[in-house]
Amino acid sequence: MEALLVILIVLVVGGLIAVGRSFRVVQQYEQGIVFRFGKVLAGPRGAGLTMIRPWGDRMQKVNMQIVAMAVPAQEGITRDNVSVRVDAVVYFRVVDPIKATINVQNYLFAISQQAQTSLRSIIGQSEMDQLLAELDTVNRELRRIIDEPTEGPWGIRVERVEIKDVSLPEGMKRSMSRQAEAERERRARIITADGEYQASKRLAAAANVMARDPAALQLRLLQTVVEVAGERNSTLVMPVPVELLRFFDKFTPATPGGPEASPSLADFGDAEVAKAEAEIAESPLEIPEIPAIPELPEELAPGKSLGTSKLGAPGHEAIAAPDGGANGKGAAVTGTERDAGTEQAAGTEQAAGNRRAAGNKQAAAGNEGATGEPGG
Repeated sequence: MEALLVILIVLVVGGLIAVGRSFRVVQQYEQGIVFRFGKVLAGPRGAGLTMIRPWGDRMQKVNMQIVAMAVPAQEGITRDNVSVRVDAVVYFRVVDPIKATINVQNYLFAISQQAQTSLRSIIGQSEMDQLLAELDTVNRELRRIIDEPTEGPWGIRVERVEIKDVSLPEGMKRSMSRQAEAERERRARIITADGEYQASKRLAAAANVMARDPAALQLRLLQTVVEVAGERNSTLVMPVPVELLRFFDKFTPATPGGPEASPSLADFGDAEVAKAEAEIAESPLEIPEIPAIPELPEELAPGKSLGTSKLGAPGHEAIAAPDGGANGKGAAVTGTERDAGTEQAAGTEQAAGNRRAAGNKQAAAGNEGATGEPGG
């Protein structure tokens, strides 16, 4: 009797264990794959309470939710030879739990490696400006590259890929900041110049209107006085009517023979310059004639010297003039005058010898021989 009770208790406990192993609960976001003696049964089990065999069946649950996976930052060189560092995030989910379980050992690790290699590939195919300004196009291309080998064989669909950050070198950042600053400055100058141009047109139109009616200029002057007086300052304004200035200008006499008003710079054109050049070409410079140099007489030609005679007694000998032999007339040179000329020549030679060097003594002696010594 006791043995029968023990057997009954064992059967009840085994039944309870079998029932516990037979019932499985599948969550709403999961699907269950049943392996019966190592073979996958067709059709995964849906959410709820499901029953399998207690011996020989094994159930594996697959999460069907979207998984957000961060892709580690990848360094690469763009197509325009700029080194960048890019990191991204991948959103994917399992669409076929049987393929995701059988065809790939660990689909999370496989998706991570595929995303990293695809990110490096897309960096090499793109330019730096595309990575910075055309992120939507780069994201779509990256999603296509990652999803192509994963959805069919692995049963995993990549829903979305987003590039989180693009890190540039510090030198490239400074260059881009200078470029952006220069572009902003260019736009500011263009806007300022456009505003000045429009303001000048408005001022010209206002001046035209005021010129038609002088009272308008007077009203504008009074308005300016009111604006200045409205501020709390010590400015003293003395308005002068414009008509008074015009009156004095009208009765001011013109200066006779005064300088004429010089034309504006706009009056000097190419026509005036060409006209002035033509006048210069037509009237050449006149060079005055140089008078002919008179020729020296044969008696005073270079290389000839006047003959002198030795003085016997002062005042008794004379030297004939050059034209005395031809005309029979001559002028007598007394001995006193000859002595004075000799003394003057000697003084001149002495002064010249003092100024010259010792090496010029021979030339001084030659000059003395040219002037003639007494008794020669």
